Amino acid sequence: MIERLLPAYVSCAATREVTVTDGNLFPEEEELIARSVPKRRNDFATARACARRAMAELGLEPVAVLHGKRGMPLWPEGIVGSLTHCEGYRAAALARAGDVLSLGIDAEPHAPLPDGVAELVVLPSERERFAGEAGDIHWDRLLFSAKESVFKTWYPLTLTELDFEEADLTFHRGAPEGREGERAGVGSSGRAVEGTFSARLLRTDPAVPPVLEGRWRIEDGIVATALLLRADQREAGAPQSP
Repeated sequence: MIERLLPAYVSCAATREVTVTDGNLFPEEEELIARSVPKRRNDFATARACARRAMAELGLEPVAVLHGKRGMPLWPEGIVGSLTHCEGYRAAALARAGDVLSLGIDAEPHAPLPDGVAELVVLPSERERFAGEAGDIHWDRLLFSAKESVFKTWYPLTLTELDFEEADLTFHRGAPEGREGERAGVGSSGRAVEGTFSARLLRTDPAVPPVLEGRWRIEDGIVATALLLRADQREAGAPQSP
C-alpha cells in the first residue's frame, strides 16, 4: 500500500501480520524496549522487520534501527527513511540520500479520530474545506495521518517540533498523472481510493520548502500517507512531489 504512494527508487516493505518474534531484534534494539508492554514490543519489532526487508532491497546488510529524539529512526549513513505502525499494518520506506533528502510515511485505521482529538488537529480553514465532502472518507483521520507524514519529513531536517496547527492541508481525490519510474496506481478492483495533498507550512525553516506535496490512499480499512523531498529539490520554494 505504501509502495503505491512513493517512487520506485524508494524501497518499501510492509506487513499485515499480527505478530513477529522478538528474536528478530538486535541486542541494542532489545534494550530500548526491555520494559515495554507486549503491544509496544510487537509494534517495534514488526516495524524493524519491515525496515530490514527494505534494507535488503537496497543491497544493504541488516543493522539495528535505534531512535533519537521524538522517536526519529537512526538509519545507516547515506540512508533516509521512515517507519509507521498501526493496528493491522506496519511499514518501512527507505531510500539513498543521493536520491531523497527526507521522507515521511504514516498509516492509521480508517475510522474517526477519538473524541476531542480533531479539535487539536484540524484548523478552521481545513474544516471548511471538508464541509460537504463525500462521507466515504474519514477526513479527520486522513488529515491526522498526512500531518504525521509532514512532521516525519520536517523533523530530521530541522530537529525542531512542528505542531499540528502549523501546517494547513488541502486534499484532492484521484491519482496524479503517471510519472516515469512510478509504481502502479489504484488497483483494478476499484475498492481503493487515493489522491494527493498539499501542506502549506505556517512555520518557516530554510531547510524545508514552504509548500510540500504528498499522496494518500485508503484501502482495506487503512489510510496511508507519504511525502518526500528529493535530493535535487533543496531550494526552498521548489515544487515538491513524491
